[in-house]
Order: sequence, then C-alpha cells, then structure tokens
Amino acid sequence: MPRIAEVIAVGTELLLGGTANTDAQDISQGLSELGIHCYYHTTVGDNPGRLREALRIAASRADILITTGGLGPTYDDLTKQTVCEFFGRGLVPHRPTWERIEAYFRRIGAPPTENNRQQALLPEDCVIFENDWGTAPGCAFRAGDTHILMLPGPPRECRAMFRGCAMPYLSSLRSGALVSRVVRVFGLGESRVETLLRERMENARNPTIAPYAREGECFLRVTASAETEAEARALTDPVVAELCRVLHPYVYGVDVDSLENVVFSLLEGHKKTLAAAESCTGGMIAARLTALPGVSRVFRGGVVAYDNRAKHGLLGVPEDILHRHGAVSGPVAEAMARGVCERTGASLGLAVTGLAGPDGDGSDTPVGTVFLALFDAEDGTLNCVRKSLGDERHRVRSAAAGHALNMVRRHFSEKG
Repeated sequence: MPRIAEVIAVGTELLLGGTANTDAQDISQGLSELGIHCYYHTTVGDNPGRLREALRIAASRADILITTGGLGPTYDDLTKQTVCEFFGRGLVPHRPTWERIEAYFRRIGAPPTENNRQQALLPEDCVIFENDWGTAPGCAFRAGDTHILMLPGPPRECRAMFRGCAMPYLSSLRSGALVSRVVRVFGLGESRVETLLRERMENARNPTIAPYAREGECFLRVTASAETEAEARALTDPVVAELCRVLHPYVYGVDVDSLENVVFSLLEGHKKTLAAAESCTGGMIAARLTALPGVSRVFRGGVVAYDNRAKHGLLGVPEDILHRHGAVSGPVAEAMARGVCERTGASLGLAVTGLAGPDGDGSDTPVGTVFLALFDAEDGTLNCVRKSLGDERHRVRSAAAGHALNMVRRHFSEKG
C-alpha cells in the first residue's frame, strides 16, 4: 500500500492571509520525490481545540502527519503540547537541546528567556531533528501505524530541516516511486490547452495529466508511479512526447524552471547576446533575466525609456516617428529594438512599448495594446508583433514581459 501523507500548517497568520504557506509547497515537493502521496493540506489557527480536530481527521485518512509551525517559545506555540496530548505521548526535557539553545543565544549575544525552555521539551522516545537554522528542534515519533513529524514554521528553517532530517527519516517508509514531469507552455490559455487535451487527460491513469495555470502561462504535470524511479520515468516519456507534439510550437520546455532560463540557455548555446529596451514593462524583462546567476555572459543590459524624450535621447527613436505614429506603435518598437542594439553592441535587440492602463493615452489605441519587436543585428531581420493583453495594469505588464521573452525563444526555434 502506498504511504499517504497530510500536511497540517499551524498558524493564525496563515488564515489571515498575512503569510503565504510556502512550507506546504516545499514539503509536498519533497514527498513527491520520495514517492509518498500527499492528498490533503490543512491549515489551522493557533487553537488547541481546532488543532485536535484537524489531527483527528488527518489520522483517519493518512498514515504520515507532518505539522509545521507552533514550535516556538511564545504562549500561542502549542503544537507540541496538543499533538502529544492527542496521541498520548508525554513531553520530557531534553538536555542536549537546551544546551544547543543556550549556545545559539551566546552566538547572537543575547540571553535565552525562560519560555525558551519549552522548546527543549520533546516527545518521549522521539527522533530529534536538530535545528541548525534556529532554536526550535523538530521531531518524529510513531503512534500505532501513524508517523507524526513536527517541523518549525519559518520557511528557511522548515525547508532545511525537511530536506536534511525529515526526508532521510521518511525514505525508509516509502513504497515505490513517484515521478512528476512538467511540460511548460506559453501562448495558450489553460482552457484552450484543456480543450486540446481533454480526452487524453480524462483517460489518463498512470501517468496522470493535470493542467495548471500561472500568470501568463500554463503547464502540464505528468505524474507516474511504479516500483522504481526509472520505471516511473519510463512511463512518463511517451506521454510527455505526445503532449509536446500536440502543443507545438507553444511548448517552451520540459522540466525547466522558467521561460527566462530557456532564453538564457538558447542565447548561450547560440553564442548570442541580448539587450532590452522597455517602456510599459519598466524593466521587468531585465529583472527576470538578471535574477539568473551567470546571465551577464549573454545579457548586455536594458534601457527603461518610458517618456518619449527618453526614447529619442537614449535609444535614438526619431522624433518624427514618435509624432506620426505615437509611442505605442510598431514603428516605435522597431526603432527601440534597433537603437538598443546599436548602443549596447548586442546581437539581438528586444523592445516593448504598450498601453498598460487603466487610463488611455487620448488616442484610439485600446488599453492593453502592446507592440513587441526583435532585431537581429547579425542578419538584419526585424520582427514586430502586436498583442492585446487585457485591461488590468499588472497583468498587461507581466504578460508583455513574458511575450517578449517568448519572442526571443521563438526566434531561435524558427531558425532551427
């Protein structure tokens, strides 16, 4: 029988929306790597009664319970006490843990407070997960057929402890392997992708196919289970190949991190450099690229030319083109792409100009209109496209940056 896990995140701040529950995401990714199914995520506030009810429900449908949060020193950090009470496990002082807490406070030059002592109380006969990233240790114990793991809430601590301590503990419990592959798509909405693939998704059993939408793009997760990782991966291969065939040329990668990573790899592989001239995106293209380590090998830089004077002065866009066609136009985008190439010496010049809204510019151009241009300085080719990206300002800007990066990707694809 496959192992079933449930993640219970404890913290009122999660329910109030002030803190994103990234712990559940990190843990689920790790469980998937181990071949352990996670069917439910539960979030509960700092309330012992509601936490006991969450534990009762989780224990009825999962044999691995993983809690996050509520292990700190304050009055509302009640996870350990409540979990141990529910499973009939006593809490006992653990001297080595208290010594580690004292050493931690010595390093930061502050004395521990009396309430820090509750962090050194741990369940009887538990496996202790030492915390090298904070003060609250984690732990694991078994109650009947159920394994209970408690991890700290701060994402930095939780992620490191789960990877370094909990995953080795869980690896001995797993049965079989679970492999997920991701086919990433840009330029097709989730509804269109589902229409193209509905019959395949409905009939898929092992592997399964699940579509997900994310800002400006969507992806398909192909998940297979088998006795070994190699066998599970082999089950995914023909399905991934078929999805790529059906969705060509909108697939920008399989098992890749992002569109900008793909663009980086293509530029490096083709020994090309890129520069960006941005108006409505305000540097979003450059920000996505410069977040990648080593991208300076291919990215020459970017120019944010928002005002017409900047377009003329920084990029050399002729004033008569600006007056005749307006800032949001194909000719201006083309001139920006040429200009940023000339000024940086890049192989490729990428430009975007648009009307992000919510207000118009007094012309007949609808809000959400964006022009994208790509100039190849080596062969002189110039491509310009117009997009209509809606009327919500952030979405228009974000989608425009994505379309611009995808334009670079398609440039290499069309050149073979």
